[in-house]
Amino acid sequence: MIAILLFDVTIKFCRGDKPTLERGLLLKRSTLSKKVQFKYILKTHQAISDSIHGDFVRCMSTQFRDYTRSFEIIFTSDSPLYSSILRSTLQNMRWLNSSTSTPLLIITPFHESEIHAALLCSKKLGLQIRVRSGGHDYEGLSYSCKTPFIIIDLTNLRAIEINVEEETAWVQSGATLGELYYAIGKKSSIHAFPAGLCPTVGVGGHFSGGGLGTLMRKYGLAADNVLDAYLVDVNGRILDRKAMGENLFWAIRGGGGASFGIILSWKIRLVRVPPTVTAFTISKTIEQGATKLVHRWQYIADKLPEDLFIRVIIQDVPGSGHRNNKTIQASFNSLFLGEIDRLIPFMNESFPVLGLLAEDCIQMSWVESTLYFAGFQQGQPLEALLDKTQLYKSSFKAKSDFVREPIPEEGLEGIWKMFLAEEMVFIIMDPFGGKMNTIPESAVPFPHRKENLYNIQYIVKWQVNDVKASHKHIYWIRMLYEYMSPYVSKAPRAAYLNYRDLDLGTNSQGSTSYAEASEWGKKYFKGNFKRLARVKSMTDPQNFFRNEQSIPPLPTPGKRKYK
Repeated sequence: MIAILLFDVTIKFCRGDKPTLERGLLLKRSTLSKKVQFKYILKTHQAISDSIHGDFVRCMSTQFRDYTRSFEIIFTSDSPLYSSILRSTLQNMRWLNSSTSTPLLIITPFHESEIHAALLCSKKLGLQIRVRSGGHDYEGLSYSCKTPFIIIDLTNLRAIEINVEEETAWVQSGATLGELYYAIGKKSSIHAFPAGLCPTVGVGGHFSGGGLGTLMRKYGLAADNVLDAYLVDVNGRILDRKAMGENLFWAIRGGGGASFGIILSWKIRLVRVPPTVTAFTISKTIEQGATKLVHRWQYIADKLPEDLFIRVIIQDVPGSGHRNNKTIQASFNSLFLGEIDRLIPFMNESFPVLGLLAEDCIQMSWVESTLYFAGFQQGQPLEALLDKTQLYKSSFKAKSDFVREPIPEEGLEGIWKMFLAEEMVFIIMDPFGGKMNTIPESAVPFPHRKENLYNIQYIVKWQVNDVKASHKHIYWIRMLYEYMSPYVSKAPRAAYLNYRDLDLGTNSQGSTSYAEASEWGKKYFKGNFKRLARVKSMTDPQNFFRNEQSIPPLPTPGKRKYK
């Protein structure tokens, strides 16, 4: 009983409410030192978890009329499988430490009815929900929370149905991009889907955040090619596109699904690709002219034929003549929708200084190219796309930018200088243009279209997962971000939701202000942010689905914050 009452107090504080004597303030603060209070909380933590587990199972059993079934999908911290499930798709080791909160429960549903029940029981017990698809949220928001919470892990909801005749597919949100690509490749040699390069990314977060990829210059984003979806709303209703309406359907295609409900599955448009595509990677160090090549790339990458995608990956590599015996390498990593004999003339005309030769190129099917861009060795079987494990996990921090004017050579040289002072750093530059120039900013919430030459993703990684190391590397990437400010978009300085960055701003704990959220919201969504907030007001006015960067409802007259 004490545990339940203390838990109620905790919930009230996290929401910004004042606990009352009637709702569980059993011990007066004046009679307990902070140290004693802390020990008291530690002793009751397990009791809280046990109590909530029991209440949750009973609630779920009421929904199912089956007590045994509830135990099969609910895991608490004392379950033998709890830790392995929690870690199974955790991608950023920065959030695997003693200071990061862990869920009271993990739910692994097999059916939409179990999600419906988990949602209703979470609301009844005052628990927050985190929905995890692939676990790739850069700031860990799919598996961490500052208030008592549960995780709904969609790993068992990963069915994929390909309809080649209709050129569509239905894919559940727990599936990965690799599983989707594999399913398409097994059904057709001339169909593809325009989405990301990392096969372990879950489709649920990727589609709902936009979805950049190698085919975006030809076909746009993943979100641009979503035709329908099934979503569980805050009232537990399962809605398709027609039932949810065009406003909500618009919002979940690039506005972040976690703000609006739990997305069960997506209907997507498959796109046409030739039976044979061509890939190449040419790497040059700064001693080999990388600076001038990257500078030139900025002028042509967005203007190339839409069948040709050339991104640039900048990283530090071993080399002499610089600090720490390192140098800077730029890799020009490309996919061409066609064969080598068509690619070489394009390159000779548009980017001759790169010096591309036929022997630099590899021909393959589109689905084989997804292995290539994921970093697999040539000859790996397609089944490698089905492996959900990430072999080389590390701690990392990432940030993003959009570039509208070419960065001068001296600006690039400043980046190289900063790179030489750090370890395990990367910049990835993805070119826009092509189809991206023809899609209006308001078509989906992702607004970064015609005026952008390319997107930048900055990443710093480290292996020692302690506070001191984290502070050091995060400080470095923040300094790089500050250095880049003269060279990137302004008013606002734009960012990409799927490269989530809490440095841009966060919602206040316990309440959400639209005005405060606009500080980061307009960087992700520009003019679309207010429409997203309007949709939120219509679909989840009490702001149940929330996190540090969730969309807030618009304020109502006389109120500025929503609890």
